[in-house]
Amino acid sequence: MPDVGPQRISGHSPYEPVFGFSRALVAGDRVLVAGTAPVPAGGGPPPAGPYAQARLCLDLIGEALAKAGTSLEHVVRTRMYLTAAENWEQVARAHGEAFAEVRPAATAVIVAGLLDPSWLVEIEAEALLPGQPP
Repeated sequence: MPDVGPQRISGHSPYEPVFGFSRALVAGDRVLVAGTAPVPAGGGPPPAGPYAQARLCLDLIGEALAKAGTSLEHVVRTRMYLTAAENWEQVARAHGEAFAEVRPAATAVIVAGLLDPSWLVEIEAEALLPGQPP
């Protein structure tokens, strides 16, 4: 069987062509989702507050995973980048709602800032493709 290379999945981020990245990449039995910021479809400011921003990030990740043929239930790893330690509980609540039964390996890191100062959180994920051999 010929190697067709990775499948690249685009999102709506205006930063994809600028930085030269894909929202997600299917590589073998894995889907790698790039750091996903709270950028609403169609542009505009991010939602107010860390919980709403984390929910938007997770929704965008879910959309990318669906395009790849998988879903949040197949996520095995997440990384959350928060701009303020005091926001951890709200981000954790959003993450917990999305992954209550899945319980992926997860990391939360406090960072000095993100690309847009209005972003409070950015999340990346890795998922398995169902039905693929490991």
